[in-house]
Amino acid sequence: MRRPLNNAALLLLCVVSACARASIASAPTVASDDALTAIARQWHHRVMTLDTHVDIDPANFQVGQLNYAGRLATQVDLTKMEDGGLDAVFFSIYVGQGALDAAGYERAWATDTAKLSAVHRLAEQIAPARIAIAYTADDARRIHASGRKVALMGVENGYGIGTDLTRVKELYDRGARYMSLAHNGHSQLSDSNTGEATNEWMWNGLSPLGKQVIAEMNRLGMMIDVSHPSKQSMMQTLALTKAPIIASHSGVRAICNHSRNLDDEQLRALGRNGGVVQLVAFRGYVRCDRDRDVARAAATASLNQEFGIIAGGRGAGAGVPAGAPAGVPAVRSAVAGLAGAACAPPRALAAAGSDSRLAALTPERRDAYVQRQRAIIEQYPAAPAATVKDFVDHIDYVARLIGLTHVGISSDFDGGGGVEGYNCALEAMNVTKELVRRGYTEEQVSQIWSGNLLRVMGEVERARK
Repeated sequence: MRRPLNNAALLLLCVVSACARASIASAPTVASDDALTAIARQWHHRVMTLDTHVDIDPANFQVGQLNYAGRLATQVDLTKMEDGGLDAVFFSIYVGQGALDAAGYERAWATDTAKLSAVHRLAEQIAPARIAIAYTADDARRIHASGRKVALMGVENGYGIGTDLTRVKELYDRGARYMSLAHNGHSQLSDSNTGEATNEWMWNGLSPLGKQVIAEMNRLGMMIDVSHPSKQSMMQTLALTKAPIIASHSGVRAICNHSRNLDDEQLRALGRNGGVVQLVAFRGYVRCDRDRDVARAAATASLNQEFGIIAGGRGAGAGVPAGAPAGVPAVRSAVAGLAGAACAPPRALAAAGSDSRLAALTPERRDAYVQRQRAIIEQYPAAPAATVKDFVDHIDYVARLIGLTHVGISSDFDGGGGVEGYNCALEAMNVTKELVRRGYTEEQVSQIWSGNLLRVMGEVERARK
């Protein structure tokens, strides 16, 4: 049974509804925090909340052991979704970029299929009464109306299809409803945004095979994701596609100058296409100082080369800020949420003394390395922590530039995150609260959280016919 709003909350609701415009309304200044929270809680419960990018580890999706249906040490699991009011998630079928050869393609394909199977196990064996897979936009709405959570799948990096175009349909048949043609590093399908750092490109946009993949995705009704490919790849995609596209987890470049974010030209082009950009709550794309990050990365690379240390991991944009020195803890503070929920502190990098990359150094050289790292950090200090307010600034920007119908929400949880106040699924309501604070109506909040993405998904489905 829902609690009725108190008088202060009812008064605020009237003020918000009256002053909100189709664009951006001015936030009421008379509202108490309790009244804002009361409204946010009501709206958050009623709207369908959807996150288009959450990373997964298939090891957490095994039957008969602690798994995704319980409470894990992850930013998202099924219990956190339920407790935090996160209704629907696109689980990321992610593979990192590897060698463009048959062996590399097969390794990536094995990873793709393992992650697809993991999501199916969760929905069909582990917790079918609590979550189900949606294959269409209408499926998502129906499952949500039934009280269950919604599982969707999106492929982050088409590398795994190799040169076999029939694998696009295999992905689609198993439930994948979007795919990007590259990740960090150029693929056989497309250039990556990472080429911008050195102005080195493989295809100057899409490859010939990539253009075929675009046509095949249109034919099948699979959304095209442009978050990781290069700007030129995105613009060529827009020229070819017969359906709206999405950026599954990107930010605004005018706010944070990072190659993973979209500039105004890209945003306007996406708006003309009818697509949607799912603004991402990854701290390095929400708030940044690119010049400082580039300088810090160069200093760190020089230091690593001097000491013979090769950095590892998924690369910048996957949880560690670009240029973060190896071996020094990069702790993202997790504070109590604006609406009361709190996430566990995110995992930090290993301390220098236990970092396997430093194990081969003598104690003297390891100490010297750590001291030099600290000097780099002092010279190029980290940007101030990104907050929920910073994150919603990206939403405001896009809504004003190209319209509210082109805005959505993503997190990159369990591949990053790090925004104070929204650092796991438990804190999802804090985003709703900040939207309420700024004067968005309940209908607009519903559009931002899921309506716009589901509109695009439905249009892509219809375009195939």
